[in-house]
Amino acid sequence: MKNASSIQDDNQHSYMLLARYQMDIEYFLKCGKRSERNLFFDTKEEHIEETVKLWESLEPKPEWLTAEQITEYKSKMLNN
Repeated sequence: MKNASSIQDDNQHSYMLLARYQMDIEYFLKCGKRSERNLFFDTKEEHIEETVKLWESLEPKPEWLTAEQITEYKSKMLNN
């Protein structure tokens, strides 16, 4: 059984990973010239899918990344 400290550490890692995914998306859409090689995952589809999964798994939800923002990122990444 995990103690409260190890659970907090696991959550911290997950939030940090989500922030990394978000930074990759921002770079992909702006300076990265939409190159998939700049994403953590192999394809833009996989990257946004994993970002959604990780966000959905977190409690509490991060204030710095909303469901609406993720939907907007998905639209921009996949429809352009």
